[in-house]
Amino acid sequence: MANTENILTSRDGDLAILTLNAPERLNALSYDMLTALPRLIDGAARDGARALVITGAGCGFCSGAALTGERAGRDLGEVAERYYNPLAQALAESRLPVVTAINGVAAGAGASLALAGDIAVAARSASFMLAFARIGLVPDMASTWLVAKSVGRAKALEMALLGDKLLAPDALAAGLINRIVDDEALMDESLAIARRLAAMPPLTLRMIRRQVRAALDDGFDATLTMERDHQSAAGFTRDHQEGVAAFREKRPAMFIGE
Repeated sequence: MANTENILTSRDGDLAILTLNAPERLNALSYDMLTALPRLIDGAARDGARALVITGAGCGFCSGAALTGERAGRDLGEVAERYYNPLAQALAESRLPVVTAINGVAAGAGASLALAGDIAVAARSASFMLAFARIGLVPDMASTWLVAKSVGRAKALEMALLGDKLLAPDALAAGLINRIVDDEALMDESLAIARRLAAMPPLTLRMIRRQVRAALDDGFDATLTMERDHQSAAGFTRDHQEGVAAFREKRPAMFIGE
């Protein structure tokens, strides 16, 4: 995968790795980065990757929006619609499972990006802030949904209204992230999880991700319907046949995504 400005792209076997690379501003998201990320997320799947890892260079994951002169006088709702919403949609609808390796502060839209991972792994020094109210703005890039669905009304309001920093252990205790590891072990752990996902049946993982999102939004009956339809589709895949055969033969399964 080719690099683009302020985002490094690389491959590690079946894994695609995107590294936000503006450490001098704690990887704050410029409009160019926001435009490139959805394309790179989609491109990773088209290039044959089986899982995606997103992290940040330096001592921060992402400090949110780059507060530059570009924003002056603009309708920030239109900015959200043009730049932030497509990234949120690209992450939610990615054909690949997404692991976020959160190596430091994740604030504002950076918190949204961190928490959008299917598996969110945080360094012990990481922290999370919905800092929008501190500059007279409201949460965007789906952070309201991501946080409220994870931690509930009371904690979501506390985070969004006060804008206080939530340290990684507290984020784990609240159910906001999946795992904490020592800082030096962050990438090893994140890559190990991504490799496990990459070895699993891709179509099945894609359907599971859709089911969980539907379960959060659409209710019990709609979830039963989606589970039925997905199970019907999964049952006819070659990967299901391979999984059953591997179980019977007591060997590792080799899933091909068909």
